[in-house]
Amino acid sequence: MKLLIFSQYFSPENFIINDIVRTLVAQGHEVVVATGKPNYPDGRIFAGYRAWGCQRESYLESVDVLRVPLWPRGEGGAKNMVLNYLSFVFAGLIFFPWMLRKREFDAILVFAPSPITQAIPAIPIKWLKGARLALWIQDLWPESLAATGFVKKPYLLKMVGWMVRGIYAGCDRLLVQSNAFVDSVASYAPRNKITYYPNSVDAQAFNAEVAIDESLTRVLNDHFCVVFAGNLGTAQALETLLEAAKQLRDEPGIRLVLIGSGSRLEWLKEQKQLHVMDNLILPGRFPALAMPAVFAQAGALLVSLNDESIFAQTIPSKVQSYLAAGKPIIASLDGEGARVIQEARAGLTSPAEQVAPLVANIREMYGLSDAQREEMGRCGRDYFAAHFEMGQQVRYLVELLGA
Repeated sequence: MKLLIFSQYFSPENFIINDIVRTLVAQGHEVVVATGKPNYPDGRIFAGYRAWGCQRESYLESVDVLRVPLWPRGEGGAKNMVLNYLSFVFAGLIFFPWMLRKREFDAILVFAPSPITQAIPAIPIKWLKGARLALWIQDLWPESLAATGFVKKPYLLKMVGWMVRGIYAGCDRLLVQSNAFVDSVASYAPRNKITYYPNSVDAQAFNAEVAIDESLTRVLNDHFCVVFAGNLGTAQALETLLEAAKQLRDEPGIRLVLIGSGSRLEWLKEQKQLHVMDNLILPGRFPALAMPAVFAQAGALLVSLNDESIFAQTIPSKVQSYLAAGKPIIASLDGEGARVIQEARAGLTSPAEQVAPLVANIREMYGLSDAQREEMGRCGRDYFAAHFEMGQQVRYLVELLGA
């Protein structure tokens, strides 16, 4: 099948769409990626790229990657984020039709974490190419804008809702990463357009052996480390994790290791210094290929989200990564993410933004035997294989795109 992937984010940025493309190619499909200039999560254009101008490159030696100009996210703030979102839309509408001339496609897939606006340039391409268009919804708009405080005025949220309705109308199929998304999406689009299609990860990556920083290795080897890996932003309930670390200072064997970067990393560093928290480790961001080695040495893996109804409907993609890693999970979140971990018997869960239950779960996990923790990890890995394995999920994706 000849496939066009639209995504504002793509390698060298670390998103699951990279693994999807890699698996599609391995299964014999012809793939072209239409994307922007890499700048997530730090907000600066990656070395080797520049914000302005179009660019073509090759991924895996067989995938054509077409990049349009993009306003970088910068250090956050409404102005930079709006410019980032709109720059991809307008540059995509102007340049992608020309860059994709003389190419034919059977189907188009839009990978759509925030912003949903990245689907807009794909709609005219669908008409020009006569191809079916599927939108893979990772975040619910306008709900996520309200939950993060990015948009607060009701009339603006209503306008975003009208835009979302128009985007959904321009798509032939709507894929949702969580079953809990169905009702929300159905309030803007016909229910018969909607199909549950969960996230996955390439489990083969967990067989890789990549060296990691020696200082981090010492921490992982010398302590029971509860490891969080991912974006350190406004949605991850970092105040809860910070307070948990404060309450665990009487446990010298435990360390909370928050790996990643994002808009709140500097705030975390300031709080760590202010409260003299030696048990909170902030090593920064590591390459994706290094994470399996980190996970292998962790005592448990941590996922957290804010106490918002929108986040209760979401399955954070790190949940699938943690299950595939075969390590016990400690979760501070509600809804679908917690349900999956409980159903898999892969760890301990507590309500979002509740510090005391989270601390109790960390202490409980620390007190378990190695065999008990290994059993949780095995259950998680088995659940991943049954529900999220990348190869079978991509084959199902191809069926959905061709239907």
